Amino acid sequence: MPENKKTDSGINIKTCYSAEDIQSFSGLHNQPGQFPYTRGVQPDMYRGKLWTMRQYAGFSTAEESNKRYHYLLSQGVMGLSVAFDLPTQIGYDSDHPLAEGEVGKVGVAIDSLADMELLFKGIELEKVSTSMTINATGFILLAMYVALAKKQGADLTKVAGTIQNDILKEYAARGTYIYPPKPSMRIITDIFEWCSKSVPKWNTISISGYHIREAGSTAVQEIAFTLSNGKAYVQAALAKGLDINVFGKRLSFFFNAHNNLFEEVAKFRAARRMWATIMKDLGATDEKAMMLRFHTQTGGATLTAQQPLNNISRVTIQTLAAVLGGTQSLHTNGYDEALSLPTEEAARIALRTQQIVAFESGAPDTVDPLAGSYFVESLTNEVEQKALELMNKIDAMGGSVSAIEEGFMQDEIARSAFEYQRNIESGEKIIVGVNKFTVEVESPVPGFKIDDSIRQLQSSRLAELKAKRDTQLVNECLQNIKQAAEGTQNIMPFVLEAVEAYCTLGEIADVLRQVYGEHR
Repeated sequence: MPENKKTDSGINIKTCYSAEDIQSFSGLHNQPGQFPYTRGVQPDMYRGKLWTMRQYAGFSTAEESNKRYHYLLSQGVMGLSVAFDLPTQIGYDSDHPLAEGEVGKVGVAIDSLADMELLFKGIELEKVSTSMTINATGFILLAMYVALAKKQGADLTKVAGTIQNDILKEYAARGTYIYPPKPSMRIITDIFEWCSKSVPKWNTISISGYHIREAGSTAVQEIAFTLSNGKAYVQAALAKGLDINVFGKRLSFFFNAHNNLFEEVAKFRAARRMWATIMKDLGATDEKAMMLRFHTQTGGATLTAQQPLNNISRVTIQTLAAVLGGTQSLHTNGYDEALSLPTEEAARIALRTQQIVAFESGAPDTVDPLAGSYFVESLTNEVEQKALELMNKIDAMGGSVSAIEEGFMQDEIARSAFEYQRNIESGEKIIVGVNKFTVEVESPVPGFKIDDSIRQLQSSRLAELKAKRDTQLVNECLQNIKQAAEGTQNIMPFVLEAVEAYCTLGEIADVLRQVYGEHR
């Protein structure tokens, strides 16, 4: 008897699949671009327009990151994707004591609009789509971006991009939260409302399964928890009186692509079908409000520090999974990212991987090329069924916020991560170059290092900025944010005024700490 095979989510894989495995499923005749969008949100998919090729970049100072953006744009990147350092993500200026040792390390340091001006110097915001991986302080970074677009004279109705803005997955998996869940949800719905009127092409949230998967979840848990979080945001917006057919069109998702090619493709197809049904059940009638549009990043947790050049092959498989699964946007990781921030060479190879798949592989030439595969259709159904079972458990607890407060999601992710690691250590799960096919001596790979003097530079700039700005105006703006947060007014217009007056990110975050407190 052949050994029993399972996907990484524990779904049994048969030796051979046939028509009998999918005959009970009635959705095989659904067309791309039609509800429930299993086969894709566009009728012609990549024949009409290729996915947006992004490269996630941000490190050191705004000037250094700006150089990398210009380089990537010159190499064929279609959209920018900004990484912010940890102090920026959790609302501390670079001169704050808790920022020490972290300034500019895992992303770019942004303390004020002055830094944002340097970050996008020479880049017209009306002509480039920008994705920003920022959550707790997403509202501040969005205000800075809009303020800069206004300074450039851009038409705000044409400014496009995304803020991640997904705080629920921070509580469940990642940890860069500031405020408790309820006020955090209030800030998010304020963003939904403000953007629909002021920046209508902006994607107001990127509901992220990526970090849930990076924390150790399975593919099934990734979509179950992510779609449950999405549902919670929609319900919060509906409770605020917002129109699901308006804000629903600006919701986007962010998924991980791992190495199990067929399970990943099935995951993307199942997620689209599930989200369309969820939105329809919540009252959406506009087709575009039911479409799950998503960005994908290749799996950071799959990269190995051992034999790092092997990661190029892993990223290629993951790229194929995302494209065959119908992603709208894609970032490919550098082969050296298990060791350091990507070097320029690694970033270029990662981008070339996307371009080879786009222009040489034939994968984008027809819509949903794996449709009708007995295996893929059966797996799509099984992933959906198992994810729905998990979502029903979460609904029974009262939804995502309650499930997170009770520790359910965190415990499930931890259990899966433990099981995965145990399988690697026992040899049941083979990771090439790690627990099999190892080498005695590793060839050194040049790393990308950040100078610790960045904090000193940023702190000097902050001191100069504070010396020359209008202190009375700054204080008035911060007081206005405090009053809006204490009441029911939308905070976004006041945050925009504050960043235009060169209030810092830390000052704005601290005002809301006074009002809302911090989540523990």
